[in-house]
Amino acid sequence: MSEISTKPYMLRAIYEWCTDSGYTPYLAVKVDSATTVPMEYVKKGEIVLNISYGATSGLKMDNDSIRFHARFGGVSREIYVPVNNVMAIYANENGQGMAFEPVLGASSPAPSGPTAVEETAAPILSSVPPPSAAPALAPAPTPASRNGDDNGPDDGGDAPKKGGRPTLTRIK
Repeated sequence: MSEISTKPYMLRAIYEWCTDSGYTPYLAVKVDSATTVPMEYVKKGEIVLNISYGATSGLKMDNDSIRFHARFGGVSREIYVPVNNVMAIYANENGQGMAFEPVLGASSPAPSGPTAVEETAAPILSSVPPPSAAPALAPAPTPASRNGDDNGPDDGGDAPKKGGRPTLTRIK
């Protein structure tokens, strides 16, 4: 018997945590020929989707795919995302969630059944970056970094912006 992937279970768990906590769940997806998304919103082969109850209709998160209808520019579109293409699921308000390594080419355009695919998952706000090139979200600015720290973050980058939306940062 083949081993069942934990990835779809983790996606459903983080989605449930987001909705129970009053947060807006977002999916970061690697787009390929197996995904059905509005291509005009794809940037650098990736798309970020709001999968909250208010933004979707008929959301179904199976072991092999995530499907729903959503409005883009006022037009309802059918969305199909293979679980293998999901790079991250996170709360938009605070950036907490989980990042995954997308396994492209392992999914088929038509839904088949659960697949046994190993994936690398890491908490997004951990102190150790994921072992692969999976995306990770930059943590939201803390009150200490907003007020008294004039030197910026320890990595030598720009100081975090005050407020606003979390950003997706690829860690290599």
